[in-house]
This record gives sequence, C-alpha cells and structure tokens, in this order.
Amino acid sequence: MDDWLKERADALAASSGVDRASLDLANADVRTLLDLAKVAAHESGQRTNAPLLCYLVGLARGRGASLDELAEAIR
Repeated sequence: MDDWLKERADALAASSGVDRASLDLANADVRTLLDLAKVAAHESGQRTNAPLLCYLVGLARGRGASLDELAEAIR
C-alpha cells in the first residue's frame, strides 16, 4: 500500500478499534480488488459502481467469505 492508503488505514483502525494489521492489503488482493472495480465500471457503464462493488465485497469478506470466491461470483 502507498503512504496515503496506509495513513487512511491507520485512521480507520484508530477510529474503529480494528487491529491495524488486519487492514493490510496483500499485493494479490490489491490486484483482485482493482480488477473487480474495473469489471464493475466497464460492465455497468457507471464508474460509481466500482467503489460500491468493492464496499459490498468488503462487507461479504468481513462476514467470512473469501476474496477469491467473491471475485469468482462477480466475474
């Protein structure tokens, strides 16, 4: 993650009480999320669907689903 994103992750962890380490993104996860954002924007024709889809993925991920399973369902 770049410095800007790390700072936002620090702020999110501090304000939510979530363990900061749990907010680190692996390179493979970054690639998957960016790919899903691209799919959302291009297939729907609405760029605003990209962050919204990633938020939905985050909700599902937070409830125990794997990122790979979620990505497969979306693709």
